[in-house]
Amino acid sequence: MDMEMKKFWITTLGCKINQYESESVRERWLSMGYEQAENDAEAHEIVINSCAVTDAALRDLRKTVRAINRRNPEGKIIIAGCAAQVFAKELSELPGVAEVLPQERKYELLKLEEKPEPSDGETIFQPFEIDDYERSRAVVKVQDGCSHRCTYCIVPITRGPSVSREADDVVREIKRLLDAGFREMIISGINLSHYGRGFADNFDFWDLMERIEDEFAAEWGGRARLRISSLEPGQLKERALEVFSMSKLICPQLHLSLQSGDRQVLKRMGRGHYKPEDVLVFLDKLQEIWPVFGLGADILTGFPGETEEEFQNTLEFCRKLPLSYAHVFPYSIRPGTAAAAMKGQLDGQTKKERGRILRGVVEEKKQEFLQKISGMGSLKVLFQNKTKGICEFYSTCILEEGFEDKVPRDLVEVKPVAAKDGTLLVKIK
Repeated sequence: MDMEMKKFWITTLGCKINQYESESVRERWLSMGYEQAENDAEAHEIVINSCAVTDAALRDLRKTVRAINRRNPEGKIIIAGCAAQVFAKELSELPGVAEVLPQERKYELLKLEEKPEPSDGETIFQPFEIDDYERSRAVVKVQDGCSHRCTYCIVPITRGPSVSREADDVVREIKRLLDAGFREMIISGINLSHYGRGFADNFDFWDLMERIEDEFAAEWGGRARLRISSLEPGQLKERALEVFSMSKLICPQLHLSLQSGDRQVLKRMGRGHYKPEDVLVFLDKLQEIWPVFGLGADILTGFPGETEEEFQNTLEFCRKLPLSYAHVFPYSIRPGTAAAAMKGQLDGQTKKERGRILRGVVEEKKQEFLQKISGMGSLKVLFQNKTKGICEFYSTCILEEGFEDKVPRDLVEVKPVAAKDGTLLVKIK
């Protein structure tokens, strides 16, 4: 970007890690004297931070590029990220696209004077960092990539092998965000179970959470909180219970990368390293530490070869889980993955119907959970605007009478009034 082209706009598609990296680029460009445009139509350069995790994500990207080009035919569009890693040729031919920057080179958007130079075969933790965030809750990226290669997943292709961020850097960033006024930070990674791989001292994710606790709990316990973005079921062991039991910062809410409740499907997915029933055992133990907790899950239905019996196993397992929400995805073929070549690909209608049935069960669970917490004496809510916020259990709360003036950045104590339309009505205590 030259000095005649100072106005920029960043559009982010996909995961929290993409949101984090976009924020890092935004802060960097502002510090260099560039101006953030009011919208993409007024920008000289538009960065689209792309996702490739599903076929729908790629469709959304194409649609976004064409819409921006219609609004701003003179704008220079740069597509960065995961889709750019795999579909560079196709994306370069879309209207208005001036550059396609793959995920492995996304850090070049930072325009650093000293560029990281990995040695042969080494994967670097790209030098993204943040001091602020445009949203009310800040993401803290601690890990990137994945070395597991589930048979359905394109992420190891798009983001490469696992790489971890040094704990000192994580701690410094959390301090900056607390000093900037943030009171909820989401500890995020592509696969948090891989955190610490390659570290000489076997320092792992739970060690990192203990380190953060040691640094901040005394001052910030009860006044700020941490949320863990997503955990592998294989991480749910005694060590996790130890960390949760001593923590004054971690929200009583988990999100699990479950994918299926059937062991044979999990094996075909390349996820035979955990048993669904072990999750139930862990959650029973967790209830002794957190009598009430929110629980979300990612569930992938319609995987190649999934029989009706296997689907029913997942359905029954979801009925046993104390879910407060879940993300249900019909399987979609991703190029370059092992599952793309598997026999027994299901038709779209079957996948869609199974997804509908699963979502129905999830919705029932969500309503049950909202009814449960509607009877609690108080909750702590981080408000995103004058009426809407998120409580510690990750349920959406709506303020009966919204704030008249500035929305507080602190955690606000509220009293639940009633569950309504998938949300919780609350009032200030």
